[in-house]
Amino acid sequence: MSAALLDTEFACQVIELATGIRAHRFPLLGAAVDTGPEIHWRRDYQRGIETGLDYFRFIPYLDTGRAGDHKLIWELNRHQHLVTLAQAYLFTGDQANLSEICRQLDSWLVQNPYARGINWASALEVAFRSLSWMWIYHFVGQELPAGFRTRWLSELYLHACFIENNLSVYFSPYNHLLGEALALHALGLFFAPLPKAARWEGLGARIMREQMERQVHGDGSHIEQSSYYHVYALDMFLLHAIFKKPDRAYLAKLERMAGYLDALLGPSGSLVFIGDDDGGRLFHPYGTRNQFGRATVATAATLLDGEAWGWQAEDLHSQGDWWLGLGAAPQPRQPSPTSSLFPDAGLAIMACGRNQIIVNAGAFGPSGGGHSHAGALSVVARSGDEEILIDPGTYTYTGEPAWRDWFRGTEAHNTIRIDQLDQATAAGPFRWTNHPQVNLLSWNTNAGRDMLEAECRYRGFTHRRRVEFQKPDVLIVIDDVAGPAGEHDVEQLWHLDSADARARMTLPDGGEGVESWRSTTFGEKHTAPLVRVRRRSNLPLHLETRIQLNP
Repeated sequence: MSAALLDTEFACQVIELATGIRAHRFPLLGAAVDTGPEIHWRRDYQRGIETGLDYFRFIPYLDTGRAGDHKLIWELNRHQHLVTLAQAYLFTGDQANLSEICRQLDSWLVQNPYARGINWASALEVAFRSLSWMWIYHFVGQELPAGFRTRWLSELYLHACFIENNLSVYFSPYNHLLGEALALHALGLFFAPLPKAARWEGLGARIMREQMERQVHGDGSHIEQSSYYHVYALDMFLLHAIFKKPDRAYLAKLERMAGYLDALLGPSGSLVFIGDDDGGRLFHPYGTRNQFGRATVATAATLLDGEAWGWQAEDLHSQGDWWLGLGAAPQPRQPSPTSSLFPDAGLAIMACGRNQIIVNAGAFGPSGGGHSHAGALSVVARSGDEEILIDPGTYTYTGEPAWRDWFRGTEAHNTIRIDQLDQATAAGPFRWTNHPQVNLLSWNTNAGRDMLEAECRYRGFTHRRRVEFQKPDVLIVIDDVAGPAGEHDVEQLWHLDSADARARMTLPDGGEGVESWRSTTFGEKHTAPLVRVRRRSNLPLHLETRIQLNP
């Protein structure tokens, strides 16, 4: 397999990444971290904070001031970069990659004894690390020294024991539980026929089947209402299906998940970040984040014979070829987008040729809506590879609380904000209270026009929005705001990819251009243009905007 990929762009990327990794220069999310000769595995290198070896439940990992940013720490400790070294060895035969794998794993084992320290504080992170270690063993395990291999695999067995006893059944029982169950099932297969292995395999497989029913809506969307976490969940369900061929009901939902993702990607093949995105990935977490979904669709198409989804042969290189092997892939297909409503997600996708509009008329995710953003009735628009109306992304979780709240707040979305209030109340980094009531009122689609009407009720206000796509390239958005007596401050917000997009818009009184923010990778942010239409008036208020998608 590695020989077949040797002349690909992916192989060049892996070899280049491996050079930096051997020098301890790690691309982590939106940052580049140089640890120097010795890696301190429990250190947040950006803040210079390092926690000790207390029992894992005593580590205040959500307190950035005391523990550092756990996301940055954990990303390195997932050891996915060591899988990259193993792949680089398969491409080049360079023994330096194997030596570095052994050195880093030996260092990690010394600094992270069982159940002690921040790198045991999340069972999902233990699961990610376990999957990485199994991939390393699968690729190059027999090339590693026998004595080291025995010690390392003994630690991997303990990882399985830890996951079994710390499953996220109560705390974050969504993507966390999926990743843990996937790893536990794989560990059961890996360690067969050792003691406990059969139980791990059975428990992991049972949870995956149950969660397919619980976490995936009938329209194929994932329960957390996040496009990025949908990719995570789909990858986990796909890999489980490869490990153990599931029943037809499971596969049918898997197909609907892939169809939903294909519709989200649209003709550009890039993912709009609706809700949270954390910058990670189940396998090979490198490259442009909004392109990760392409590999997922290609993997699904190869596994499930999906004939309607758009993908290219190179989309298989970073994931599908390693999971499934070469030689069995169907013929790549160009995307043929159509307008669709996904009622469980509350998401409408309007499409014509290279133009795509996504309208988010969905409710918050379950419980506290931890990965949801307060962007109900927000609109995103693009024409081919050109973005026009954007979603600014996520940027951070616990690292900078004020920025966390801004990026997930109503001001950061293409919707209406009233009296400078969010549509819900932030209650910590992963919880909302006072969720809005969002109702999808009507949806119509035909060859000449798509039209969606929905409303969002919160804090005594009602925002009703009609989005009309006059095909092939005219977007009309009509907002009506009603609420309590007296004057209110109403903002209609339009986040743009570039200042050039402003010329395509016809707004009430022109609007005000201001500087805003965007994050395309977790941990990174940069300025981006925002057009704001502001009214201080009594309600009701009517606003209408027209956007020409093609210049």
